[in-house]
Amino acid sequence: MQAVNKVHMLQLSAEVMGKTDSVYPTLLWDGQSAVLVDTGYPRQIAALLEAMAHFGVTPDKLTTILMTHQDLDHIGNLPDLVHESSPSVQVLAHELEKPYIQGDRRLIKITPEAIAQIDSLPKEIPLEWRQGLKAVLENPPKAQVDRTVTDGEELSYCGGIIVIGTPGHTPGHISFYHVPSCTLIAGDALVVEEGQLQGPSPDQTLDMEQALQSLKKLNQYDIQTVICYHGGQYTGDVNQRIAEIAISSSNS
Repeated sequence: MQAVNKVHMLQLSAEVMGKTDSVYPTLLWDGQSAVLVDTGYPRQIAALLEAMAHFGVTPDKLTTILMTHQDLDHIGNLPDLVHESSPSVQVLAHELEKPYIQGDRRLIKITPEAIAQIDSLPKEIPLEWRQGLKAVLENPPKAQVDRTVTDGEELSYCGGIIVIGTPGHTPGHISFYHVPSCTLIAGDALVVEEGQLQGPSPDQTLDMEQALQSLKKLNQYDIQTVICYHGGQYTGDVNQRIAEIAISSSNS
């Protein structure tokens, strides 16, 4: 399928802590070049390539990979995808996230305490799964970031993509606004739960106050659709719903 400035939400599912968890990378495709936002959990490269192929995008057509932030479920297949893609593919991220994505620094949320907790997981979780998780946490995926982007920068890909700084979930978290389709690719700045758009997940957000402040800048954009990395797509009166989240959070 080839269409001008098309936005496709991909779905990748994985077993996490004995439960199925789905994440939603976004593929932007103008018929000649393609941009992918985030890459899924580690060891999902086959599923990711299959999801892209469903929309007519093979790795050689991928020109750019945009990273919202450093978390493991976002960078999981980045090195494999870079390896599979054209040598000219570029990885873009915020400057604050770059050293973590490249492996120059340990991922902020993967602390020694977090790794140690794997040994105390319930016995019904298979030993092989626990060992695999521990190996990934001790040696997470990493790949070179070719270029850093800043808040408010407009990228020329697929008709225009505006970088929106939405720190809080991580220090350099960014979201993306696709101008032609009025689509917000929110990363983890927002989530969809039971069909409803909600604020960032408190238990996964490093600075909740900053994350909620970040939401206020989203309403300067005419948003018709949101793609949340956790929960998927939300449509409707998006701007009003984001304003409600910001107001209710400030009053709580």
